Amino acid sequence: MKDVTQDTILVHAGRDPRNNHGIVNPPVYHCSTVLFPTLDALEDSDRNTLEGVHYGRMGTPTTFAFEEAAAALEGGYRAVNTGSGLAAIAIALSAFTKAGDHVLITDSAYGPTRRFARETLAPYGVEVEFFDPCVGAGISALLRPNTSVVFLESPGSLTFEIQDVPAIAEAAKAVGATVMMDNTWATPLFFRPFDQGVDISIHAATKYMVGHADAMLGVVTCKDEATWTAVKKTATRFGACAGPDDLYLGLRGLRTLAVRLRQHQDSALALADWLAARPEVKRILHPARPDFPGHALWKRDFTGSSGLFSIVIDQVPRAALAAMLDGMELFGMGYSWGGFESLILPARPAAVRSATRWTEPGQVLRLHAGLEHPDDLIRDLDAGFRRMAAAL
Repeated sequence: MKDVTQDTILVHAGRDPRNNHGIVNPPVYHCSTVLFPTLDALEDSDRNTLEGVHYGRMGTPTTFAFEEAAAALEGGYRAVNTGSGLAAIAIALSAFTKAGDHVLITDSAYGPTRRFARETLAPYGVEVEFFDPCVGAGISALLRPNTSVVFLESPGSLTFEIQDVPAIAEAAKAVGATVMMDNTWATPLFFRPFDQGVDISIHAATKYMVGHADAMLGVVTCKDEATWTAVKKTATRFGACAGPDDLYLGLRGLRTLAVRLRQHQDSALALADWLAARPEVKRILHPARPDFPGHALWKRDFTGSSGLFSIVIDQVPRAALAAMLDGMELFGMGYSWGGFESLILPARPAAVRSATRWTEPGQVLRLHAGLEHPDDLIRDLDAGFRRMAAAL
């Protein structure tokens, strides 16, 4: 589709009612075996298993519908589905690394990304190095002739550093490195990786794309045919694929992503403004706020913000923290985010850094603003702070 907004792409991409008896949503294909009517048809399919329906885990019309919609939204060439966001990260990294390569990964990356790199890539002979997320063009000093991948995540997990993606990408291209980015926080609606020099955009579609906390799904969108072929072949070798029902839920979630994400954004900003005035809160870690160190970069490169951010509160005894968190009525404690429900989680960023140090005193709490009314969420937080104070 040309000359339409992303909101419209979300509604129409990846579906073809005329070829599905007029049905609005693509049907769910539950499939393992695919039958071929002739020997010629079987052999033709064997010659290119990356295209068309060949075997269940290699793709069905449900698979292709989700991938088409994701790629159209991102503005990429094509996409590859996986069973989770971590699977998408692992497959993308594996597709472009081999023994003897050097890989640069932002020090603020999602914890499982770090573990995969250190505990899987490194034992296979890939040298993994973490870098300061705020390095910008200074990354040139870290690049080597054998640097095969530069992996970005902006904002960073837990502490939300904004990276200078165009500057890093330009430097990486000078040595032929592939630039990958985890774009889950902003989604393609609020950040356009391919316009900023990124080669591969990765999403934990489990989060905002699905949007309802009821499916595990990942997707890797590639800028061109060569990149897509490398990722698709790797996914096929790994036997990686999402289940048909999760793919359907991802496709369904995409239809309402625009309206949901704007509500998440507005609620998170309302909460951040209220929290900034609380005496217990020492700092708000939200890139869209003018007082955040990376705000200028965020404003330059992003068109919006999502519902996930962190705060730093005074360090309190564990019993007081538990009094606050255990009694929350609307904020649940749980991993993941991006669903309709609000979440709160204590975090320890200092424990997962290696290239940089997190020295901010106090307790970090990560919040995800769901789709509840922000006034109700504020009352829940206020009651939590009162419980914490009473326990001191």
